[in-house]
Amino acid sequence: MLSQIQAKLLIVDDLPENLLALEALIRREDRIVYKALSADAALSLLLQHEFALAILDVQMPGMNGFELAEMMRGTEKTKSIPIVFVTAAGREMNYAFKGYESGAVDFLHKPLDIHAVKSKVNVFVELYRQRKAMKQQVEALEQARQEQQVLLEQLQSAQADLQRAVSMRDDFMSIVSHEVRTPLNGLILETQLRKLHLAKNNEAAFSMDKLRGMVERDERQIQSLIRLIEDMLDVSRIRTGKLSIRTSAFDLGELVGNLLESFAAQVAAAGCSLQLTTCEAVIGVWDEFRIEQVLANLLTNALRYGAGKPIVVRVYVDSLRNQARVDVTDQGIGISAENQARIFQQFERVNAGHAVAGLGLGLFISEQIVMAHGGELLVESEEGKGSTFSLCLPLQPVV
Repeated sequence: MLSQIQAKLLIVDDLPENLLALEALIRREDRIVYKALSADAALSLLLQHEFALAILDVQMPGMNGFELAEMMRGTEKTKSIPIVFVTAAGREMNYAFKGYESGAVDFLHKPLDIHAVKSKVNVFVELYRQRKAMKQQVEALEQARQEQQVLLEQLQSAQADLQRAVSMRDDFMSIVSHEVRTPLNGLILETQLRKLHLAKNNEAAFSMDKLRGMVERDERQIQSLIRLIEDMLDVSRIRTGKLSIRTSAFDLGELVGNLLESFAAQVAAAGCSLQLTTCEAVIGVWDEFRIEQVLANLLTNALRYGAGKPIVVRVYVDSLRNQARVDVTDQGIGISAENQARIFQQFERVNAGHAVAGLGLGLFISEQIVMAHGGELLVESEEGKGSTFSLCLPLQPVV
């Protein structure tokens, strides 16, 4: 691995023949030797490359070797490069001290000892490669640590998602069992009561009027069960991408009017009034059954959370956005800004302290249906001041 690390060497001398001679001594296939005839040229190379060693001639015109070394030690990029001075001066201690004070790690004296030059350069190159290899190992370890940290965070996130999924499943099963039990209990009680009348031969309990009431009660309970099953099936269809949309041209205002008539009993039971505002015919190409499903959900919520106050339904065309819109506005308990971000999620049942029925799937399914039409389902609300849910559908030319 160390032999694969290429080392760059810098030699600086104002005499070309000295540079060529020194280059011939230290050049090898795994090294690149850069030559500079002046300190200025050397500085330019030092700023461009990372060197394993710099060999500087002491006596040069202009900036000498000692001054170049001091500049190297004062620069962040070059301060760690080992410096070896080449000098023809004697071995006086004061001269050597000045060199070491300038940052030298060694001296080569002229005439050069070939074996000493090669040996010292080999040592510094080997030290450079070891430092480089260690740095690469440290960087590889740091990269591995970061990757492990990312994997750990992903694992923790997956674990948290799994825990949420398990908790959601448990909550869902609890809600389903409660919601299914309610209509079933009604049917069971009705059946037991009828068996009791039959056991006593109480024919008066089965008059036509009473039979009609029994059938109506049974039908309501059965419809409740059907709605629960359909909601769960719709969630499965959405997850598998099999939610079917069968489009045809129809008048949205007419659909809303008919739907409101079918809600007369629920409106009366909620003790509120319902006002419909429509403009000219709003005709588009959508899935009539699915859009009715969305609107029925919005009306059911408005009645459930509207606190018995008037509900206004408005059908109109938003010309700026080229959309057909239905706004369902109540004056009930409202929804906090925090909860508005949650209500379109699966199994979310924002109750704000009020008893809540249902699986928490209605708005999730409704939004998915609207999105499948290329539209959007919006909400504007404030706690204590009611809510407006807006069904927005793209207007398309009727062929």
